[in-house]
Amino acid sequence: MAKKKESGLLLENRAARHEYFFFDTFVAGLVLKGTEIKSLRRRDASLSDAYIYVKDEEAFIANMHIAPYKEGNIFNVDHLRDRKLLLQKREIAKIASSLKQGGYTCVPTKIFLQHGFAKVEIVIAKGKKTYDKRESLKQRDLQRELERSGHRFGGN
Repeated sequence: MAKKKESGLLLENRAARHEYFFFDTFVAGLVLKGTEIKSLRRRDASLSDAYIYVKDEEAFIANMHIAPYKEGNIFNVDHLRDRKLLLQKREIAKIASSLKQGGYTCVPTKIFLQHGFAKVEIVIAKGKKTYDKRESLKQRDLQRELERSGHRFGGN
């Protein structure tokens, strides 16, 4: 029998693009326990309040909600626990140095499956001010209007 192809993207934090300017992007493995992977495959999770922090040269994701698996009974764990991220030492050092600078944070943007393993895309970001958010919305609306009218950028 052929192996079932896995759907890539499980979760996406769409609000992050509106709230932050993105700088560096990393892909990290996610350490899960018990039935958490089953809940992720069902898309019973949320990234809306999640953030990344570094402690003792290890990276963790906090406030990521993974709902308890209904048939999981004793194998379910705390749904808001901090989960370890699997990154290389130089990546962790880069994240830690960015977090020590003022105004920068590290947020998860996507969770996806890669060869059966849960991966999280994390981004070093800086918060947008209210006027920046309005400007982004104006640019997006202008781009939509130009696409509708048939104009394109880039010389095609």
